[in-house]
Amino acid sequence: MTEPPSRHRQSQHRQLHPLPKGLVELYGLLAVLFVLVPEWMAGGALLSFSGSRRGSNLPAAAAAWQKLPELRLASMGLAELRQLAHQQRIAGYAGLSRERLSRRLIQRLKPRKALW
Repeated sequence: MTEPPSRHRQSQHRQLHPLPKGLVELYGLLAVLFVLVPEWMAGGALLSFSGSRRGSNLPAAAAAWQKLPELRLASMGLAELRQLAHQQRIAGYAGLSRERLSRRLIQRLKPRKALW
C-alpha cells in the first residue's frame, strides 16, 4: 500500500537536530587554527619582506637567471632579441623567427668549451 500524502510531506520536511554547542566551538577553533593563523603568518612574512627592499616588491633575480642565456633570452621580447642579435653581429637576424633567433643567440652567448 501507499502512504497517505500527508505522511510523505512530513518525511520531506524533517527537522535536523542541531550540533552540540561544544562541537560547533571546536569546529570554529579548528577553522582559526588551519585557515586564519597561516594567513596571518604569511601576511606578516610578506610585510617584513617588502619593508627591507626598495623599489620592486619582487625578489631579486636568481644567479642562474643572470648566468644562463636560455633564461635571459626567454624573458626578452622580440625587439630586445633583435637588438642583441645586432650587437652580436648575427647576419640576417631581422628575418628570423623568435625560436631561430633565440637558438642562434644561445649558440653565440654560451661559453665555448676548450677542445683540450
